[in-house]
Amino acid sequence: MVPIITNDTIDSILNTYRSELGENYAPYRNHVYRVYNFALTQLGPYEELEKLSIATAFHDIGIWTHKTFNYLEPSAELARKYCRKQNISYSDTNEVEMMINNHHKLSTVESSTLAEIFREADLIDLTLGLVPKGRKKEDIRLIRNLFPNKGFHLFLIKLFIKNLITHPAHPFPIFKS
Repeated sequence: MVPIITNDTIDSILNTYRSELGENYAPYRNHVYRVYNFALTQLGPYEELEKLSIATAFHDIGIWTHKTFNYLEPSAELARKYCRKQNISYSDTNEVEMMINNHHKLSTVESSTLAEIFREADLIDLTLGLVPKGRKKEDIRLIRNLFPNKGFHLFLIKLFIKNLITHPAHPFPIFKS
């Protein structure tokens, strides 16, 4: 059984964007914590936590801060600014950006184990646990129960439909091969 963890860095970052998130604050926070905890099932409890915390908090935030479904670069840019402000090393900042920019990659992230674990964790949540990526079903169920959806996936479906109508030739700008 995986220990369920919350994180001060994540909460601090999310609180900074509370007004932009508005009514989606709790749904996004729970999504962030589901992804974070799904990733922790593959990492040791202290391994890479700073990078994982930052990437997880910022990975989708551009949806709200930049009001776009093409949010990977805006999210990565906000994470980069945060890392600079926190004096996080250049190499760690690059890995945080890589994690964000590749979390919707359709194939394996070969260049970073942490980015691949993060990509899998987001996929687990995106599919409501139907694609477990080697995680135990009881761990997925526990994490999903402790951090309930609160309408996050419905919000994503509505955002996708809106983007499909306004950009029918490119409905999935966030997916990469």
